[in-house]
Amino acid sequence: QVQLVESGGGLVQTGDSLQLSCTASEGAFSNVAIGWFRRAPGKERSFVAVISQSGDFTFEADSLKGRFTISRDNTKNTVTLQMNSLKPEDTAVYYCAAHPAYSSRSVSSDLDDYIYWGRGTQVTVSS
Repeated sequence: QVQLVESGGGLVQTGDSLQLSCTASEGAFSNVAIGWFRRAPGKERSFVAVISQSGDFTFEADSLKGRFTISRDNTKNTVTLQMNSLKPEDTAVYYCAAHPAYSSRSVSSDLDDYIYWGRGTQVTVSS
């Protein structure tokens, strides 16, 4: 089992940057891919980015490429989501989640593939 805790959310202004962290408190962190999802007010949870177990492969939502970057440090059991040039439409609760890594490059954007979820961290971008 992998327990995930998100941190780094807060209130920022349009154009600001913010870095979210997802830390695993226990479990086989290096055996799972880690993804970020978000739920904007009144909307369904949507995919943001995912990184493979080794960190060698990443995949981001098309609409967020160039602004959001995912990375991981397996020595610290941490995955980071760097968010730049934030917009009001980025306002959401951000969740990190883990799915089993069936290969070193295994990644998924389908939330149904994810088994472990954190509780989320709120990001609010003011205009």
